[in-house]
Order: sequence, then C-alpha cells, then structure tokens
Amino acid sequence: MAEARRRPGRPPDTSINERALASARELLIQRGFEATSIQAVAEHSGVHASAIYRRWPSRIELIEEAAFPGLSPLSVEATGDLRRDLRRFIRAYLAAFSTPAARAAAAGLFAHHQTTSRPRPPEIYLRMSARPQFREILRAAPPGSVDPTVDPDDVFDMLLGALLTRILLAAAMARHRPIERTVDMILRLLRPLDGGGTA
Repeated sequence: MAEARRRPGRPPDTSINERALASARELLIQRGFEATSIQAVAEHSGVHASAIYRRWPSRIELIEEAAFPGLSPLSVEATGDLRRDLRRFIRAYLAAFSTPAARAAAAGLFAHHQTTSRPRPPEIYLRMSARPQFREILRAAPPGSVDPTVDPDDVFDMLLGALLTRILLAAAMARHRPIERTVDMILRLLRPLDGGGTA
C-alpha cells in the first residue's frame, strides 16, 4: 500500500508582521513607550501573543523594528556627487527617525540599553544607524574630496550626534538650522587638510 502523501501545513500568515508592527507604532504614539507591551500589541492587533513572541523575543525588539525600520537603500544610493549624496542621506535619515513612533520610542530605548547587559544583535545597530550607507557615499565620492586619513566612523558619529539633537530636541531648540549647514559641517570634516580636491 502506497504511503499517503503528507498534506502541506497551513502557509504562514504574512500579514502578522505588518499587523503587529503597525499596532506597535500606533500604541507608541497613543499610549507611550511603557504601555507598548507584547500583550497590548496582541490585543490591539488581534495577533496572538505567542505568534508575536515567535517573531520578536521581547517587546524591545518589536519596538525597535516598528519605530526604526531603517533607511531604504534607494533613498540614499550613492551617485558620486558628495554634497548631493550627503544632503539626500541627511534628509532620508531625518524623515525616517523623526516619525511620531520613533520620537515616542527613542528615550525609552536609550534608557533600556544603558541599563541592560544583554548584547544587541549587530543587524539592529546597522539598521538604526545607517552607517553602511554613509560609508558607501564616501567610497563613491570623487578622488581627492575625502581625506583618506579621516575615520568615516568618527565623522558619522558626529553627524549622528547632530541629527539626534535635531530630532530629539527639536521642540526645545530655539534655532532651527537649515540642513545645508549640517552638510557644510560634514564636508569640512571630510575635506583634505591641504585643501586639495573639491567637495
């Protein structure tokens, strides 16, 4: 007697991720960081808590992905025009990280990661920082426009500080600098000391 063919299981519900992430964003905006728990997301989205835990080990990972989805590679694709690429990168970063959900999550996430000893997966850092895209922009820059002795990570850290200040303290800041001034600042940090090359 031939063995009966095994029926395939139910295909995975691809809408679960989207529903959970959308609910987490809505809860962050409506109720705040502390109230955005796995149970609250489950009730709000109609997705069972166990299904959420299978995808995100804790509410922190869920909130990080919901609030900080990262930059679209297309929005910051390097063209070789350093000033233009930096301007596009900064605009894309500000757009992605200035959303209401990101603002609601940022302070709580920073506090959590300062008090926890659990290491974070490297992909979380990369998605949230957009550091690889910044390096690609510098690699595509015209020869002579970027000082080879400058550490790109140091420059990115300074840029990140400027952007986070702009994002997180926007309401408290008395002055609102145009993006072009931030672009100029980064170009000065990158320019060779002898003035060679044109940025």
